[in-house]
Amino acid sequence: MDQDLIPANAEHRYEVSRRDLPLSCPMPGMYLWNSHPKIYLPVEETGEAKCAYCGAAYFLREAD
Repeated sequence: MDQDLIPANAEHRYEVSRRDLPLSCPMPGMYLWNSHPKIYLPVEETGEAKCAYCGAAYFLREAD
């Protein structure tokens, strides 16, 4: 396994930066990038978004 990959759907809470935009769930760098259909989340609108498939919560970190 690649040590640089993020465990998808394991934590259910992810902090992301503007470099991750546009944000999709699962994110490209996750082990289970194909664990459900890819959807884009509008995290930049309110600073947080939740995936309708897996319930993972994403929070936009203001400073990179």
